[in-house]
Amino acid sequence: MKMGGEFMNILFAASEALPFVASGGLADVIGSLPSAIAKKGHDCRVVIPLYKSINAEMRANMTFLTNITVDVAWRKQYCGIFTTICNGITYYFIDNEYYFGRDGVYGFYDDCERYVFFSRAVLEMIRVIDFTPDIIHSNDWQTALIPVYYQVFYKYQQGYENIKNVFTIHNIQYQGKYGKEVINELMGIPLYHTNLLEYDANVNMIKGAIETADKITTVSPSYAWEILDPWYSHGLDRALASKQYKLCGFLNGIDVDVYNPETDMLIPANYTAKNLKGKKICKDKLIEQLGLQEGDEPIIGVVTRFVSHKGIDLIRYVFDDLVNLGYKFAILGSGEKIYEDFFREMSYRYPDKVSVTIGFIPELARRIYAGADMFLMPSQSEPCGLAQMVSIRYGTVPIVRETGGLRDSVRDNGNGDGNGYTFKTYNAHDMLASCQRAKMLYDNKLEWQKFVKRIMEEDFSWSKSAELYLGLYNELAGNY
Repeated sequence: MKMGGEFMNILFAASEALPFVASGGLADVIGSLPSAIAKKGHDCRVVIPLYKSINAEMRANMTFLTNITVDVAWRKQYCGIFTTICNGITYYFIDNEYYFGRDGVYGFYDDCERYVFFSRAVLEMIRVIDFTPDIIHSNDWQTALIPVYYQVFYKYQQGYENIKNVFTIHNIQYQGKYGKEVINELMGIPLYHTNLLEYDANVNMIKGAIETADKITTVSPSYAWEILDPWYSHGLDRALASKQYKLCGFLNGIDVDVYNPETDMLIPANYTAKNLKGKKICKDKLIEQLGLQEGDEPIIGVVTRFVSHKGIDLIRYVFDDLVNLGYKFAILGSGEKIYEDFFREMSYRYPDKVSVTIGFIPELARRIYAGADMFLMPSQSEPCGLAQMVSIRYGTVPIVRETGGLRDSVRDNGNGDGNGYTFKTYNAHDMLASCQRAKMLYDNKLEWQKFVKRIMEEDFSWSKSAELYLGLYNELAGNY
C-alpha cells in the first residue's frame, strides 16, 4: 500500500460512462470524476461493460488484451477484456456477447445475471491487467456486488490484499432487488454469507454494498442524511442507519470545459459573465426556433424526465398561473404519458407562450440552458442534479426545491447574495411564490443583469469534489 501521501491507483467500476454509453447522470460522473482526480497525479482507470450500443468508431480504437473465464454460480462464462485510452484515462471493457450484445443498456429479464457477471469479471480482471488498485470505487446497484464478492472470495487472495472498497449511491430508488433464489443460482455466494444480502425477505444488492464496502458515499451532502429518512430511502433507511458511520456525501461537479458558454459550439452565440450580448442572441434565436411570441417576457426552461419525483405535478397545478404571470416556457423531455399529454395540451392552449418538445435532443437542451432566463427544477427528490449547475454556468437562474443536491448547490437570493430562488415544502404555491420573486428581480433589468453576471462566476467544476474524494481515499489507504 502506498504511504505518506504517495499517488494511488483507483479503479472506477460502473455500468455506463461518457463518452462511450450514457442513460443518465451516472455516465456524466464516471466520464468526469476520474479525469479530475488523475489531474492531481493519481492513476485512475475505469471499467464498464462492452455494450453493443458503443459505436464502431470507438470500438475501432480498442485493443484486445486477453480473455478469461468468469464464474456465474455453477456456470463458466467467457469474458473478453478490451482497453482504450480516452482523455488521458485508461478504460477497460468487459465483453460477453450474450450479456451485452443487445440493443439498449438496461431493462432486460436477466439484468441480475448480467451485472452479477460484470461484478465478478471486474475482480477477476485484476489478475490479468498490469494494474493493482488501492481503491475500487463502485457505483449504483449494477456494481454493488463488487465489495460483497471482495469480502467473500478475494480479500485474502494474493494480489488482492489491502484493496479498499468505496460504493456510491447515485439514486437509491434502484436497489437491485431480487428473490432469494438468485444467491445460489446466480451469485454463487455460500449460504453462511447470505445475511449480507438479505433484506425485507429479498436479496438487495445495495444492502450488500452497505454491509461490505469500507465507505458509502452519495452525490450530495443533503442526500446523505435524507436517505436515512424512510420518505427518501425507498426502504433502505434501516440498513443505512446501522452503518451510518460509513456514510458521507460529496456534491457532484460538471465538466466546465464541455459546459462553457464562451466556447460552446451548440449555441447560437458565445458569451461570458463580462459580456452578456451573446446570451441575448441565444434568447432571440430560441424564441425563433421554438415559434414563441417575440418580446422581452422571461422564458422558463424545463429539461427533465417527466416522472413524478421531478416535481411535474407542482408545475401542472399552477401552470396557468405561471403563464398569467407573464412567463413563456421552453420544455424538453419525455416520460410518463400523463405528463407528456399535459404538456402537449398546454402547448395547444398557449401556442405563443409554451413550446414543448417530447424526447431528448442534446443540442436543444444546450440552447435552452443558454437562451432561457430561468430554469425550473421543483423536484420531490434529487440526489444531486446537474441541470441546476449547468444553468448557473450559462447565466440562467435556477428555481428549485430545497432537496438533495439542489439544496446544496442553489442558495436563495432573498438577501441579495444567492445564486437562484428556492422553496422548502413540496407545495405548488410555494413554487409559484419563488417564480414571482424571480420575476420581480427580472423586471428590474439592471439588477437582473448584475445578478446573472454574479452567478456565472460560481465554480461547479469537478476539482472541488475531486479533493473531497481524494481525502476519503487517503483516509482509507492510510496515507497520513
